[in-house]
Amino acid sequence: MSITQAPFALRGHNPDVLTCIANLSNDEVFTPPELANAMLDLLAQRWADAHDGADIWSDPNVTFLDPFTKSGVFLREITRRLTNGLARVFPDRAERVDHILTRQVYGIGITQLTALLARRSVYCSKYANGPHSIARSFDSEDGNIWFQRTEHTWTGGTREYRADPLTSDEKVVYTHRKCRYCGASEDSYNRGDQLETHAYAFIHTDDINARIRELFGDTMQFDVIIGNPPYQLSDGGYGTSAAPIYQHFVEKALGLDPRFAVFVTPSRWMAGGKGLDEYRKTMLADHRMHDIVDYPKLYEAFPGVKIRGGVSYFLWDRDYDGPCTIQTMWDGQPVGEPVARYLDAYDVLVRWNAAVPILDKVRAKHEPTLDARVSTGKPFGLRTFFHGKKTNRGILNPVELFGSRDVTWIDRSELKANDAWVDDWKVLMTAVQGTSAAVETKFLSKPIIAGPGTACTETYLIAGKFDTELAAKRYAMYLSSRFARFLVSLRKSTQHATRDVYAFVPDIPLDRDWTDQMLYQRYGLTDGEIEFIESQVAPHDSTLFDDIEADDADE
Repeated sequence: MSITQAPFALRGHNPDVLTCIANLSNDEVFTPPELANAMLDLLAQRWADAHDGADIWSDPNVTFLDPFTKSGVFLREITRRLTNGLARVFPDRAERVDHILTRQVYGIGITQLTALLARRSVYCSKYANGPHSIARSFDSEDGNIWFQRTEHTWTGGTREYRADPLTSDEKVVYTHRKCRYCGASEDSYNRGDQLETHAYAFIHTDDINARIRELFGDTMQFDVIIGNPPYQLSDGGYGTSAAPIYQHFVEKALGLDPRFAVFVTPSRWMAGGKGLDEYRKTMLADHRMHDIVDYPKLYEAFPGVKIRGGVSYFLWDRDYDGPCTIQTMWDGQPVGEPVARYLDAYDVLVRWNAAVPILDKVRAKHEPTLDARVSTGKPFGLRTFFHGKKTNRGILNPVELFGSRDVTWIDRSELKANDAWVDDWKVLMTAVQGTSAAVETKFLSKPIIAGPGTACTETYLIAGKFDTELAAKRYAMYLSSRFARFLVSLRKSTQHATRDVYAFVPDIPLDRDWTDQMLYQRYGLTDGEIEFIESQVAPHDSTLFDDIEADDADE
């Protein structure tokens, strides 16, 4: 058997080596071959739709770029498909493969290691011009899979004066800087020559077209850009704080004006995510978004990889202008029929098709929403790690403080904000709610009713303030309903339950004890819509409801 046949003959054997490689880090998540092929299937269908049924894999002139290749799985699978599809155009197999690899398939490695891995996957050799390479016409070791070390561009930071250890002269240095292109922390990524910089060449440029000309030549125009970009980098924040960077790759790729673009990314951009507001607004308003295939269930698309909020892939069509077709996947199967809808109907993307008519009915009443009631983070200006005393003994103006571990006591003068709220009845909700389970079903914690004389750290938000205990309890009962928590779920993409997640929940009169059945009736929900809500949201236990009903009976 000749070496030109090896990579394709081996496809019939299990396991595929690219399913056996562990992910390198949170920003280097390898794409499973099955997911890569699902994305290529969608691409092939949309290409045929736009080209009178033509087969993209039978066209010797179509060019493909993976600008953030890691394992090389996209380029490998594209090469395999083209090798089958171009058999009539190039009957000689070696000539066919050489044409594909030198004229049609291109990549940009994200690190030295992944570039070598991608070349090994595509050329069967880490050297494109080596004796074992299945490409015959390359002059360079890189071939069409480029990588060169790139440095971050540090800006900002804190100015400090330090003495030179040799001369004792005072000099100015800047610390805690961030990269102007990707936001990476200098403290984490200024590593010296022996370690990867994770400064990705594709996004560390002000002119992406100039960068592509530099890499691949003046005449290069890609028909298809496809891949799985790095997801995040440490941004120098508290603890393990990291900022998303995948949006930068998507923006640069679309700036190259390909005919089609297909990317898999975390789905957090749909409703939340640090620093993603402008990206979300742009993506929702872009009517060239043709398809989104969404995997809300943790671990499903990337087995063993925890990406909160799930992942999704989308297909962007340069010549399209219309609604986007959304398909949800669950346990490997599509949920219902795909639905074509405009993404900018709301300020976030409602990812479940079945949720849209429910939300439309709720919004049709034009009621105010609870985000106007809910506080921002740190309602009293106290951090999570702030703790008071175990008793109120010796405290002049004692305030009972709800914190991350227990209830302690502080003096009222220690509050840094909103001192007047101490005297109100308050409903507290944890600012973080979620578990490591593959499926979230509660979405909000059980409310805590805090009477006058209380405050809290940033572990909690003040969901509402009231003059009476009864109003606070009725409000807590409403927040515990499956109906309210379902509306929260439409905006909650991670464990963080900020005030924004309440922006679909109507602020209804607290003149009664609202039950789910009463709420379903109020908004005219059908049996099917009720069934969907209750399939998504688990009930809280009845302790809170029992307490409220007992209080009502006493009155």
